[in-house]
Amino acid sequence: MGQQKPTLSAEDWADAALEAMADGGLDSVAVEPLARKLGVTKGSFYWHFANRDSLVRAAVERWAQRETEQIIERARGVKQPRKRIQTVFKAANGSEREGHLYLALAAASRDPRVADFVHKVSQRRLEFLTECYEALGLIERDARKWATFAYSTFLGTLQLRRDNPSALPAGPFFNEYLRLLIETLIPRPGEQAPAASAERAA
Repeated sequence: MGQQKPTLSAEDWADAALEAMADGGLDSVAVEPLARKLGVTKGSFYWHFANRDSLVRAAVERWAQRETEQIIERARGVKQPRKRIQTVFKAANGSEREGHLYLALAAASRDPRVADFVHKVSQRRLEFLTECYEALGLIERDARKWATFAYSTFLGTLQLRRDNPSALPAGPFFNEYLRLLIETLIPRPGEQAPAASAERAA
């Protein structure tokens, strides 16, 4: 097949693939429908990518960089530990679209083109959250517990927002809900980690 000089960049194609994944999962990524949506021929695609698999990989790499490393880099610039965690939470809950995309990728986590990225993103986020909680003065074990508690709560919110969006408040009331999450998920000085509190009550 002849190649034409591309009118779109590889990043444009990757972004379009991510949009398709957010709408319909990994199986919705197909070259011809994406070309029609972007208003170009398939020649533009083949200028940048050898096949669909290479597009999927590039898209997931772009997602991992944008939704993890860029957020972490922005948060690292916040000196106050509590505000640093708040920055992470607000960024993570800021886009319903990105929430749908994360769940779509997590649902495809057994696919070899996706699995390693999903695992690394999850691990990277937990590691950074643990660092943030340690900066509050928690020992590593308790910081890890708080990080896991926070991350699992975040994932649960994503799932609920997708499966039953009416169960969550909308508009400014969602901001109130987010503030409640932040207050609950960031311990005050001397507060026990969730698992530690449960052990003491048992």
